[in-house]
Amino acid sequence: MTQTLHQIGTFIYQWYWLPLLLVYLAIMVTILIENRNPSKTIAWIMVIVFLPVIGIAIYYFFGQKFKKVQTFRSQNQERHIRLLRVWDRLNPIMDDNIQTLKQAIGPLSRVFTFLKNQRIAPPSLYNQVALLVNGEQKFPELIDAIRKAQHHIHLEYYIFDCDDIGNAILSLLEQKASAGVIVRMVVDAFGSPKLRRRQKRFAQMGIQFVPFMPVGFASLADSNYRNHRKIAIMDGHTAFVGGINISDRYINNGKHTLFWRDTAVKIQGEAVNMLQTQFWMNWHLAGGEAFRLRDGYFHTAPIRPFGRAAVTFAFSDPGSVGPFNMEAMLIGIAEAEVSIQLCTPYFIPSDELSTALKLAAASGVKVELMLPSQSDTFIVQHASFSFLKPLLERGVSVYLYEKGLLHAKTICIDGKLAYVGTVNLDIRSFYINFEVSAIVSDDVLCQQLQAQFEADKLDSTCITIGDWRKRPRWKRGLDSVCRLLAPLL
Repeated sequence: MTQTLHQIGTFIYQWYWLPLLLVYLAIMVTILIENRNPSKTIAWIMVIVFLPVIGIAIYYFFGQKFKKVQTFRSQNQERHIRLLRVWDRLNPIMDDNIQTLKQAIGPLSRVFTFLKNQRIAPPSLYNQVALLVNGEQKFPELIDAIRKAQHHIHLEYYIFDCDDIGNAILSLLEQKASAGVIVRMVVDAFGSPKLRRRQKRFAQMGIQFVPFMPVGFASLADSNYRNHRKIAIMDGHTAFVGGINISDRYINNGKHTLFWRDTAVKIQGEAVNMLQTQFWMNWHLAGGEAFRLRDGYFHTAPIRPFGRAAVTFAFSDPGSVGPFNMEAMLIGIAEAEVSIQLCTPYFIPSDELSTALKLAAASGVKVELMLPSQSDTFIVQHASFSFLKPLLERGVSVYLYEKGLLHAKTICIDGKLAYVGTVNLDIRSFYINFEVSAIVSDDVLCQQLQAQFEADKLDSTCITIGDWRKRPRWKRGLDSVCRLLAPLL
């Protein structure tokens, strides 16, 4: 018996590499036949080769194109079919709105046309949109809107912390639910793990609560797909969207030492209907109790115009036919004539976005990009820096925000078109996460965004290509190493 065990052990010792090699080859073949972006394919192969065993585990949990993506895609298609009749009925109105936008903003109206043609969101006129800078401006407005809600409150957030502001909002939601207001909450299970512990209490208080894609051992493989959206809707006529989660860190009241710079918008008017529809789709995707969008959930057009802002939305998720948020940005950048101002905390651009920015700058458009000087993610920070040199060489002005963490996700083009949402300028936001951007044509909002950008420049350092070349070689080398993982970030 001992001799037999010894022979088995010797055989395993001599030939262990053979099954391991077969596993490696099988995984590499799988990656190749998935027809990914070549840079992403190479990045995953490098991870698997240079991180033996660990690399295989990382790929299994975070790299595969799981059936979940196909599930997202089929569910998107099913719900879009339901909405198709309504869409076709509204088509003449949408065409009229597009013509109005062409007269107001010219070629930039192509962004609205694109999202309409792809059946992502219709163009809506005569809305009221208010810019909200940081949590100091958003949370009082959000709390006031929740207090005034009479029919329903819908919340969809990536991070909902159980801290001072989070508990205050939860307490208010409990009051509204006890008063008969319908309260539905869907939060990302990965971004808001503590909130799940209150699920029984929510049920007792009459709050309908659903965690989006809970992460357990059996579902680790799906943990890569996160709901990064931040949406609040009250009574179908008032909504909030942007980069600000429910957390004390977004309030610069001295509780946290790090200054947090972020942006959101408050939208009132008919445009809220599209956010409502998307909430309805994600609520059912997350497994929430089914409900129908009837009277009370939709905003009806008033006799008099509600405001002057034209609004549409770009939605994207892992099941999207295309990276609609990125494509909506590319169309706007391509039509820019005077200026482009971009804010993002993470900059891992696709080749398409990088090329679009370089072409715009080289053709005479003033392109300004603002990033945090110090990010909250080490690898992403250095990977982001590796993309700056080619932009600087083509005339893009780059500002590093020094006052704190720049978390805003905004774009302003020609002072005529604004993007405010949850979308970072990185591969994850474009292709993997559930994201949303409000795209707004409004003179006042765009002027406010431009003014805020100029104010933020006073707290930033403008870097030149000369400055960038003077950086220590070890830092540039570190940037390059981190960039190898850029397609996976």
